Amino acid sequence: MAPRTKLLCSLGRRFIGNLRSPGNGIRTYYSYSHEPFHPLKRAPVWTSAAEAVSVIKSGDVVFVHGAAATPLKLVKAMTEHGKSSQLKDVTVCHIHTEGPALYAQPDCEGIFRANSFFIGSNCRKTVNEGRGDFVPIFLSEIPILFHREIIRIDVALVQVSPPDKHGFCSLGTSVDCARAAVQNAKYIIGQVNPCMPRTFGDGIIHKSHFDAMVDGIENLPEHKPKERSEVDNQIGQLIADNLVVNGATLQMGIGNIPDAVLASLKGHKDLGIHSEMFSDGVVDLVEAGCITNAHKTFQPGKIVGSFIVGTRRLFDFVDNNPFVTMCDVSFVNNIPIIAENPKVTAINSCIEVDLTGQVVSDSIGTRMYSGVGGQVDFIRGAAVCRDGLGKPILAMPSVTSRGESKIVPFLKQGGGVVTTRAHVHYLVTEWGIAYLFGKNLRQRAAALIQIAHPDHREFLEKAAFERLKCMPSLD
Repeated sequence: MAPRTKLLCSLGRRFIGNLRSPGNGIRTYYSYSHEPFHPLKRAPVWTSAAEAVSVIKSGDVVFVHGAAATPLKLVKAMTEHGKSSQLKDVTVCHIHTEGPALYAQPDCEGIFRANSFFIGSNCRKTVNEGRGDFVPIFLSEIPILFHREIIRIDVALVQVSPPDKHGFCSLGTSVDCARAAVQNAKYIIGQVNPCMPRTFGDGIIHKSHFDAMVDGIENLPEHKPKERSEVDNQIGQLIADNLVVNGATLQMGIGNIPDAVLASLKGHKDLGIHSEMFSDGVVDLVEAGCITNAHKTFQPGKIVGSFIVGTRRLFDFVDNNPFVTMCDVSFVNNIPIIAENPKVTAINSCIEVDLTGQVVSDSIGTRMYSGVGGQVDFIRGAAVCRDGLGKPILAMPSVTSRGESKIVPFLKQGGGVVTTRAHVHYLVTEWGIAYLFGKNLRQRAAALIQIAHPDHREFLEKAAFERLKCMPSLD
């Protein structure tokens, strides 16, 4: 931990202790708004994690804050409470979370059932073994589930920064769908952690809207950058050199390829960020003077995000930094808003593509892997970018770790089409760039075969002929 963080956490222990105050009743509903911003004439109960989660009962729906903001102490206490109290049929909903997801382990079957809007590695086995559920949904539309009460949240478990002198906390690293969950939950429990950065934007919540608060000091889960392969770096360089222009507004998905693109942009100027998420690579570009956000239409001069995934360096960068605005995902991923920005360049990874351009991004055959996320939101936003200079980009290595082609004649049985062939514009592998927009099936097949691994091109040509009843051709 950095010295600054150690000091922050040390001071935070004393700071939290001075904030304890008795609660004065059950959270009220508001006739005009569920907006959790304005101060109320009430205070949260400061208590232990075990006592706070004891309100959870059988049949409840519990929302858990995601990514680096996962409230691990509350999750552990909830799991222990479920076991000791012999609860049944508690639904735990969330996007991807960090930590072991104790409630999703086999010994919790019948007590808890995870319901993932985006599958993290800690719930992948649970979903694929039938002990948990997955909701295919655009990231931008998850808040609608709560606002329309399609999913009614009984208890929300979130992690926040300590209240400031005015009583305001911050959702910190993950505003995304957490803000909507807080707006609609019947009961809100906050794990208060001085290691959580205070971020500007939609994630500011007054402490009086919490029913219970818990001392929750602990280091946030970190995602250290993975070692990139030569193929990843080749793809990143291809995209940076050929598709990203100065003044572009960037969106990056999760993974080595988006990270490789960022690492290859050190020579670019006046880049902007409007992205559902971002990671440490953005900090490098800010320090290099490449990101200014000068040409953006929405929040000009500011990085706009919904959640972040990275290391302590990234958390310290966003802490109390007015250069960064963290917003509700229904705003960040709103297609008309995305499209208003200049030269929108969306860069996302995928798993498999067939010869007509259908893109699988959330599963490997029938095995669920991740989720729909924001890929389509930004692919579409870039495609309809108002200045006509947007670039929707999908990228992947040409082969799997086993040497199998990721460009295939037919998708694997059970593979989920996240991005349709009508959405696809640019597809990039280490062998080149295929531009599919406006191309017919014969032309698409030819363009995709050109960027497939050379070992598989002859087979793909034969398969294309069998499928299309004609030879693939760029003409």
